[in-house]
Amino acid sequence: MRVGLLHPGEMGAAIGAVLVEAGHEVLWLPRGRSEETARRAAAAGLTSADNLAAAEVILSVVPPHAALDVARSVRDMPALVIDANAVSPMTAARIGQLLGDRWVDGGIVGPPPTQAGTTRLYLAGEHAGEAASLFEDTNLEPVVLDGSPVAASALKMAYAAWTKGSAALLLSALDSARATGVEDALRAEWSRSQPRLEARWQAAADSAATKGWRWVGEMNEIAATYAAAGLPSGFHEAAAEMFDRAAEQAQAPLGDKP
Repeated sequence: MRVGLLHPGEMGAAIGAVLVEAGHEVLWLPRGRSEETARRAAAAGLTSADNLAAAEVILSVVPPHAALDVARSVRDMPALVIDANAVSPMTAARIGQLLGDRWVDGGIVGPPPTQAGTTRLYLAGEHAGEAASLFEDTNLEPVVLDGSPVAASALKMAYAAWTKGSAALLLSALDSARATGVEDALRAEWSRSQPRLEARWQAAADSAATKGWRWVGEMNEIAATYAAAGLPSGFHEAAAEMFDRAAEQAQAPLGDKP
């Protein structure tokens, strides 16, 4: 099939490569994109295009804050749109209203699918089975969820509430110790009673420095999901602030970093 990909970031490009390997033609729009994006697209075997009018399927993999605008940009196209973004069930429902019948809710769990067994694409809605067929026998395992047409987004929110939320909590714990002058003592205690925590903190810090700007929107979407479910939303609102701080610190001059 001919698939349009919006837009080939790290995850999107890896999924595009999976589709190309499966025999599909994957189109992307180079206009206005960076040289780094162009390099990723070329490495993945994607085909540049002026528009996606010829696409039979459109796959949206963008930061959460851009998901609605991207949906608006393809709302009049007849293609099946797989919205695989980290958004709340409420945002997913709004996207579904924009796109109408030819829409599939999606949620990605795992790293970019460069090898089999690491990454799942959860899918929900009337056409979830049709979308899943694109990824059969590929490195990206499709999983169709029954029930709500936004079940994939709901699962993504619940999963990321822990994985990324716990990373934010860990970052805040060390920041608190640093601010109160007990960082060295905390690290020493971690080495005695929580020997794996230092490595987890380092992984969280590295990821937040490079991806924190993307995770701010995701934490806000999780907070909205919690609020709608009658659960406290404050923790993930704070997690959004932690990732925003991490992104700002990563961009600061070396001498300005704590």
